[in-house]
Amino acid sequence: MTTLWKLSFVVPYEAAEVFSDALEAAIWPEVLAVTTTEAEPGSSPLVKTASEWNEVEAHGIWRVEALYSERPDETALHEILARVDAAAVPDFAVDPVPDEDWVARSLEGLEPVRAGRFFVYGSHDAEKVPSGTIPLLVDAGQAFGTGHHETTAGCLEFISEMLRPGVPLNALDIGTGTGVLAIAIAKLARVNVLASDIDPVAVRVTKANARANGVAPFITALPAKGFGHPALAARAPYDLIVANILARPLVSLAPAFAKHLKPGGTLILSGTLRAQENMVAGAMRMQGLKLVSRKPKGDWVTLRMQG
Repeated sequence: MTTLWKLSFVVPYEAAEVFSDALEAAIWPEVLAVTTTEAEPGSSPLVKTASEWNEVEAHGIWRVEALYSERPDETALHEILARVDAAAVPDFAVDPVPDEDWVARSLEGLEPVRAGRFFVYGSHDAEKVPSGTIPLLVDAGQAFGTGHHETTAGCLEFISEMLRPGVPLNALDIGTGTGVLAIAIAKLARVNVLASDIDPVAVRVTKANARANGVAPFITALPAKGFGHPALAARAPYDLIVANILARPLVSLAPAFAKHLKPGGTLILSGTLRAQENMVAGAMRMQGLKLVSRKPKGDWVTLRMQG
């Protein structure tokens, strides 16, 4: 039996946000959630090879996905997208999400991860937590960030190296996903952490994970696009800001990072491909932030900047 349906398509970066906003604003068909992620080589008809990816990388190709509780009317979807740009309605697919435990499926093959002092594991691996580590219970589910991706692991390693228990710290996690980075900061430093995400599902997941890890009193999770929530400005300036999102959003947020970071404060950035590192680091340098160190992992790199 099928309970969820997924709409998916790929568009240039500049159009992804506009199309996703239109899907979210539509009264019918009513959407459960909309996500946008940077497409990878070979993942779409617009990007077939590494050389083609290099050609379009300057502009970016993003995948937009929307979840529905029942099969959405494809004519209605076409009309919604046409209202954005009638001449450039993307080719889209509507596919069923099987009514199996898709969260459990996403756990298949995911082994626990050691990142610095942290040990990230799912509930199915609770017996594997070694002594002397800081355990982070994060089940794969409806939000990004289980610690298995190189970008999350890089952030956790920087957090592990930098923070000490009992040292006062004003911390912010932008694009928190599952809340794993905010939880790591709270568990290690025992300080309050503000966590935000553009996806309301991620906010709910973060709150649930904070409770599961025993740090709910330390974490405030709220929905926000970038710094677009008054609570983020009210808590500034920050000693530490972590942002594991994507390269272009990081670049667009560079002025806001500099504005909200305390002089001498630390900014940890990830979600950046190695090929995008100079673009991201350059945008930060233009705002007076300097590169302190970097952690390359596979095709990805995590940057530590200082105000």
